[in-house]
Amino acid sequence: MGSASAGRQVGARDRDDEGRARNARPRDGLGRPLPYGTEGVARQPEGIVRAPRESVAEAQELLDAGRPFHAHEVFEDAWKSGPEEERELWRGLAQLAVGLTHAARGNITGGARLLRRGAGALADWASATGRGRPYDMDLTGLTRWARDLAERVERDGTSVDAAAGAPRLRGTEAS
Repeated sequence: MGSASAGRQVGARDRDDEGRARNARPRDGLGRPLPYGTEGVARQPEGIVRAPRESVAEAQELLDAGRPFHAHEVFEDAWKSGPEEERELWRGLAQLAVGLTHAARGNITGGARLLRRGAGALADWASATGRGRPYDMDLTGLTRWARDLAERVERDGTSVDAAAGAPRLRGTEAS
């Protein structure tokens, strides 16, 4: 598996070592592309299979550091590699992280929409499975956090600080 940074530019598109389209441009902490040659934030490796609790811990570290785009990559790996019955859980978590990313970038409408979509996915998954605390995550609290943040960014019309606004996956949400 080639990393995006190890890729090569072919024509107008970057490709990884296997020829798949990849954007090799450096990124900032919120995943926004920077000009070629600029030093960016290290990208989260893709396709990593982690134990579920490891995914939660790594994602929380990234959220706490104000890097929800990168936390989304961790959740996406879990969504794609985990058991079928947990895919909606991890997808909902990825949507929360992307929603926070968009809200921090100033995309109020997209951020609020993804936060609500993720909250709905978590609530639906918890209801369908009867599991409100998978891997010690507080799905009720995360759902409330996401809906509250969506309401706040729409009401205020301003972006949020990704680190200060990060949720607590296993407990009381951030203010």
